[in-house]
Amino acid sequence: MSIQHTRHYYLDAVRAFALLLGIVFHASLSFVPIFIGWAVMDINTSGVVSIFVFTSHAFRMPLFFLVAGFFTGLKLHQLGVSVFIKSRLTRIAIPFVIAWLILRPLLASGWVMGAESMQGEVNVWTGLLAGVNSLLNAPNDFLVGTHLWFLHYLLSITFAMILLKSLLSTDQHIYENVRKLILTIVTWLCSSTWGTLCLVICTSTVLWFMRGWNIDTPDKSLIPELPIFALYAGFFALGWVLQKHPVLLGKFMCLNWQKCFLCLISTIIGVSLSEYEGQSGHPHYYWLKALFLVCYAMMMWTYVMIAMRICRRFFYQANKVIQYISEASYSLYLVHLPIVIYLQIIFAELAFHWALKLLCICVITFVFSILLYDVLIRATIIGKVLNGKRKPSIILKYRYSSGVNS
Repeated sequence: MSIQHTRHYYLDAVRAFALLLGIVFHASLSFVPIFIGWAVMDINTSGVVSIFVFTSHAFRMPLFFLVAGFFTGLKLHQLGVSVFIKSRLTRIAIPFVIAWLILRPLLASGWVMGAESMQGEVNVWTGLLAGVNSLLNAPNDFLVGTHLWFLHYLLSITFAMILLKSLLSTDQHIYENVRKLILTIVTWLCSSTWGTLCLVICTSTVLWFMRGWNIDTPDKSLIPELPIFALYAGFFALGWVLQKHPVLLGKFMCLNWQKCFLCLISTIIGVSLSEYEGQSGHPHYYWLKALFLVCYAMMMWTYVMIAMRICRRFFYQANKVIQYISEASYSLYLVHLPIVIYLQIIFAELAFHWALKLLCICVITFVFSILLYDVLIRATIIGKVLNGKRKPSIILKYRYSSGVNS
């Protein structure tokens, strides 16, 4: 059966996992033991959280862009270029602009109130007013300064790939030769441990040009930063190629003891070396950075493989709950951050264990975001924009049915 006619339920689960992991990632940032410039810092912190933040940041967005590349190639084949471009503009560009206009004031107010919470009293009204005033800086900082940066990178990479494909297609002979060369390279990369090591070396080279030692967050400008663009475009392109070759997709996800061992060792070494990032005066600073980046790249690729393999193992068949969460995950990621920050401010001074507070923040955020999605988004025109079509609200449908039965 052609891959184009097969529904890959587990890849829906992979995409949902990458986005939901982002919610937990953001919820964890207030519990990191050192101040990292986040909106608020909790009175209870833990080094365990630092390890989780470090590890999850290494692979969650690369995983998302790889799966995005897979589904982009699939949809482009099914819809054709013109319909596909219209679909991407509708589902990515429009939500990006509208969500920014709504969320930017909320996030700005969260930052103001978070700073106040670390100094004593929190003035909610002042924070909210500061959030509204942040929009008055337009056109300065327009569409930047939020967690929505991934949307304009996704859009830019998608159009760059379509343009490149169109240019190559003008000469069928060149196109076929390039296609065969890419297939040969990807086959080798996905079929051997040496291929994985080559991916690691290439990735660590790109990481070298980041501002920090790990993946930078490009939320300060609409102009794509070349190293970040190259990194995510690489994962996106790999997903695009794997979409057409299911055998290679299976080989890419294939795990063995060598990969698992490399994943464990690279994580341990990466965590150990991360403390040297701020020690630019160290006599072996650049050697330490090079070793760190190799380990970081190894973490990135092996965790991506592990996540995909686990989802394939447990979510290969259709599952209504997983499908619902997968459909909701895009909306949940868009709306979650103000909720997370406000909850972090509320919990910051409470004398509870950090794990309990983190759990409460994640659960409350997820439940509230699901309610927003199901009641206000899923069955409305917003749901059509985000998911491609409207779907009935489960909560309202259940309430209506219960009312009728009673």
